[in-house]
Amino acid sequence: MTEMIAGVDIPRTAAVTEATEILRGMTGPLLFHHSRRVFLFGSLHARRLGLQPDPELLYVAAMFHDTGLVTPFSGTEQRFEVDGADHAHAFLLGRGFSKAAADVVWSAIALHTTPGIPGRMGPETAATNQGVLTDAVGWGLDGLDGDAVEEILAAHPRGEFKKEFLQAFVDGLKNRPDTTYGTVNADVLEHFVPGFRRASMVERITDAPWPS
Repeated sequence: MTEMIAGVDIPRTAAVTEATEILRGMTGPLLFHHSRRVFLFGSLHARRLGLQPDPELLYVAAMFHDTGLVTPFSGTEQRFEVDGADHAHAFLLGRGFSKAAADVVWSAIALHTTPGIPGRMGPETAATNQGVLTDAVGWGLDGLDGDAVEEILAAHPRGEFKKEFLQAFVDGLKNRPDTTYGTVNADVLEHFVPGFRRASMVERITDAPWPS
Protein backbone atom coordinates (compact mmCIF):
# COMPACT_ATOMS: atom_id res chain seq x y z
CA MET A 1 0.00 0.00 0.00
CA THR A 2 1.34 3.40 -1.01
CA GLU A 3 1.93 5.96 1.72
CA MET A 4 0.95 9.47 0.69
CA ILE A 5 1.34 12.71 2.63
CA ALA A 6 0.21 16.07 1.25
CA GLY A 7 -0.16 14.53 -2.20
CA VAL A 8 3.42 13.22 -2.18
CA ASP A 9 3.97 9.49 -2.56
CA ILE A 10 6.57 8.01 -0.21
CA PRO A 11 8.50 5.54 -2.38
CA ARG A 12 8.01 1.89 -1.41
CA THR A 13 11.40 0.35 -2.09
CA ALA A 14 13.84 -1.70 -0.05
CA ALA A 15 16.31 1.20 0.09
CA VAL A 16 13.64 3.62 1.31
CA THR A 17 12.49 1.18 3.99
CA GLU A 18 16.04 0.57 5.18
CA ALA A 19 16.97 4.25 5.13
CA THR A 20 13.90 4.98 7.24
CA GLU A 21 14.85 2.33 9.78
CA ILE A 22 18.44 3.55 9.92
CA LEU A 23 17.22 7.06 10.74
CA ARG A 24 14.85 5.76 13.39
CA GLY A 25 17.71 3.88 15.00
CA MET A 26 20.49 6.43 14.87
CA THR A 27 18.58 9.67 15.56
CA GLY A 28 15.78 10.82 17.80
CA PRO A 29 12.40 12.19 16.74
CA LEU A 30 13.89 15.63 16.02
CA LEU A 31 16.04 14.62 13.04
CA PHE A 32 13.74 11.84 11.89
CA HIS A 33 10.76 14.16 11.52
CA HIS A 34 12.96 16.94 10.10
CA SER A 35 14.37 14.60 7.45
CA ARG A 36 10.94 13.39 6.39
CA ARG A 37 9.70 16.98 6.19
CA VAL A 38 12.70 17.85 4.04
CA PHE A 39 11.69 15.13 1.57
CA LEU A 40 8.07 16.26 1.54
CA PHE A 41 8.77 19.99 1.25
CA GLY A 42 11.47 19.33 -1.34
CA SER A 43 9.02 17.25 -3.37
CA LEU A 44 6.42 20.01 -3.27
CA HIS A 45 8.95 22.61 -4.39
CA ALA A 46 10.12 20.34 -7.19
CA ARG A 47 6.55 19.95 -8.40
CA ARG A 48 5.98 23.71 -8.23
CA LEU A 49 9.13 24.37 -10.27
CA GLY A 50 8.58 21.62 -12.82
CA LEU A 51 11.56 19.59 -11.61
CA GLN A 52 11.47 15.80 -11.70
CA PRO A 53 13.83 14.36 -9.09
CA ASP A 54 14.07 10.61 -8.69
CA PRO A 55 11.82 10.10 -5.63
CA GLU A 56 13.92 7.27 -4.21
CA LEU A 57 17.19 9.19 -4.49
CA LEU A 58 15.59 12.34 -3.09
CA TYR A 59 14.25 10.35 -0.15
CA VAL A 60 17.64 8.82 0.64
CA ALA A 61 19.29 12.25 0.39
CA ALA A 62 16.74 13.72 2.77
CA MET A 63 17.08 10.86 5.24
CA PHE A 64 20.88 10.98 5.38
CA HIS A 65 21.45 14.72 5.05
CA ASP A 66 22.01 15.36 8.77
CA THR A 67 23.43 11.98 9.82
CA GLY A 68 26.90 13.51 9.98
CA LEU A 69 25.77 15.46 13.03
CA VAL A 70 25.03 12.40 15.13
CA THR A 71 27.18 9.45 14.06
CA PRO A 72 30.38 10.27 12.19
CA PHE A 73 30.79 7.88 9.27
CA SER A 74 34.44 8.61 8.64
CA GLY A 75 37.39 8.44 11.01
CA THR A 76 38.61 11.61 9.32
CA GLU A 77 37.41 14.88 10.80
CA GLN A 78 35.42 16.58 8.09
CA ARG A 79 32.37 18.77 7.51
CA PHE A 80 29.23 17.07 8.78
CA GLU A 81 27.62 17.52 5.37
CA VAL A 82 30.43 15.58 3.70
CA ASP A 83 30.29 12.91 6.38
CA GLY A 84 26.57 12.38 5.79
CA ALA A 85 27.16 12.39 2.04
CA ASP A 86 29.83 9.70 2.37
CA HIS A 87 27.50 7.64 4.55
CA ALA A 88 24.67 7.79 1.99
CA HIS A 89 27.07 7.07 -0.88
CA ALA A 90 28.31 3.90 0.81
CA PHE A 91 24.74 2.93 1.71
CA LEU A 92 23.62 3.09 -1.92
CA LEU A 93 26.66 1.36 -3.39
CA GLY A 94 26.26 -1.41 -0.83
CA ARG A 95 22.73 -2.02 -2.06
CA GLY A 96 23.48 -2.28 -5.75
CA PHE A 97 22.86 1.27 -6.87
CA SER A 98 25.05 2.65 -9.64
CA LYS A 99 27.91 4.99 -8.84
CA ALA A 100 26.10 7.68 -10.85
CA ALA A 101 23.05 7.39 -8.59
CA ALA A 102 25.19 7.42 -5.45
CA ASP A 103 27.05 10.49 -6.74
CA VAL A 104 23.74 12.34 -7.21
CA VAL A 105 22.82 11.73 -3.58
CA TRP A 106 26.35 12.61 -2.43
CA SER A 107 26.11 16.02 -4.12
CA ALA A 108 22.62 16.67 -2.76
CA ILE A 109 23.78 16.08 0.81
CA ALA A 110 27.23 17.66 0.59
CA LEU A 111 25.78 20.90 -0.80
CA HIS A 112 22.59 21.12 1.22
CA THR A 113 23.82 24.04 3.36
CA THR A 114 25.72 25.82 0.56
CA PRO A 115 24.01 29.00 -0.67
CA GLY A 116 23.55 29.70 -4.36
CA ILE A 117 24.80 26.47 -5.94
CA PRO A 118 22.24 23.65 -5.43
CA GLY A 119 19.55 25.36 -7.50
CA ARG A 120 21.88 25.30 -10.53
CA MET A 121 22.46 21.57 -10.23
CA GLY A 122 20.32 18.48 -10.72
CA PRO A 123 16.75 18.19 -9.44
CA GLU A 124 17.67 16.00 -6.45
CA THR A 125 20.27 18.51 -5.25
CA ALA A 126 17.95 21.47 -5.81
CA ALA A 127 14.97 19.81 -4.12
CA THR A 128 16.99 18.66 -1.11
CA ASN A 129 18.31 22.16 -0.56
CA GLN A 130 14.87 23.72 -0.95
CA GLY A 131 13.34 21.24 1.47
CA VAL A 132 16.06 22.00 4.02
CA LEU A 133 15.61 25.76 3.64
CA THR A 134 11.86 25.54 4.03
CA ASP A 135 12.00 23.44 7.17
CA ALA A 136 14.93 25.22 8.81
CA VAL A 137 14.29 28.89 8.02
CA GLY A 138 10.88 29.02 6.34
CA TRP A 139 12.21 29.81 2.86
CA GLY A 140 9.51 29.39 0.22
CA LEU A 141 6.85 28.52 2.78
CA ASP A 142 4.50 31.17 1.44
CA GLY A 143 4.62 29.50 -1.97
CA LEU A 144 3.30 26.17 -0.70
CA ASP A 145 -0.33 25.20 -0.27
CA GLY A 146 -1.35 25.80 3.34
CA ASP A 147 -3.39 22.61 3.62
CA ALA A 148 -0.44 20.57 2.35
CA VAL A 149 1.85 22.18 4.91
CA GLU A 150 -0.62 21.42 7.72
CA GLU A 151 -0.85 17.79 6.60
CA ILE A 152 2.93 17.46 6.65
CA LEU A 153 3.14 18.96 10.13
CA ALA A 154 0.40 16.67 11.39
CA ALA A 155 2.36 13.64 10.17
CA HIS A 156 5.74 14.99 11.26
CA PRO A 157 5.32 17.61 14.02
CA ARG A 158 7.96 20.24 14.68
CA GLY A 159 7.73 20.26 18.46
CA GLU A 160 10.45 22.55 19.88
CA PHE A 161 12.32 22.43 16.58
CA LYS A 162 14.15 25.75 16.68
CA LYS A 163 15.67 25.18 20.11
CA GLU A 164 16.40 21.47 19.66
CA PHE A 165 17.78 21.78 16.11
CA LEU A 166 20.28 24.45 17.12
CA GLN A 167 21.34 22.30 20.08
CA ALA A 168 21.85 19.35 17.72
CA PHE A 169 24.24 21.51 15.71
CA VAL A 170 26.13 22.57 18.81
CA ASP A 171 26.42 18.98 20.02
CA GLY A 172 27.48 17.73 16.60
CA LEU A 173 30.06 20.41 15.85
CA LYS A 174 31.54 21.66 19.14
CA ASN A 175 34.26 18.99 19.12
CA ARG A 176 35.26 19.66 15.49
CA PRO A 177 35.03 23.45 15.26
CA ASP A 178 37.62 23.75 12.50
CA THR A 179 35.28 21.96 10.09
CA THR A 180 32.90 24.92 10.22
CA TYR A 181 35.33 27.30 8.49
CA GLY A 182 33.62 29.11 5.62
CA THR A 183 30.19 27.62 6.34
CA VAL A 184 26.95 28.72 7.98
CA ASN A 185 27.73 26.21 10.73
CA ALA A 186 30.21 28.67 12.22
CA ASP A 187 27.25 30.93 13.01
CA VAL A 188 25.90 28.36 15.46
CA LEU A 189 29.17 27.85 17.31
CA GLU A 190 29.86 31.57 17.44
CA HIS A 191 26.46 32.16 19.05
CA PHE A 192 26.39 29.26 21.51
CA VAL A 193 29.96 28.13 22.32
CA PRO A 194 31.93 30.42 24.66
CA GLY A 195 35.39 31.18 23.36
CA PHE A 196 34.73 30.07 19.80
CA ARG A 197 36.08 32.52 17.25
CA ARG A 198 35.56 31.97 13.57
CA ALA A 199 38.61 32.15 11.34
CA SER A 200 38.48 34.73 8.58
CA MET A 201 39.77 34.58 5.02
CA VAL A 202 41.50 37.91 5.60
CA GLU A 203 43.56 36.38 8.41
CA ARG A 204 44.40 33.33 6.34
CA ILE A 205 45.76 35.51 3.55
CA THR A 206 47.64 37.99 5.74
CA ASP A 207 49.13 35.20 7.89
CA ALA A 208 50.18 33.07 4.91
CA PRO A 209 53.94 32.23 4.78
CA TRP A 210 54.57 34.50 1.82
CA PRO A 211 56.58 37.72 1.99
CA SER A 212 53.93 39.65 0.07
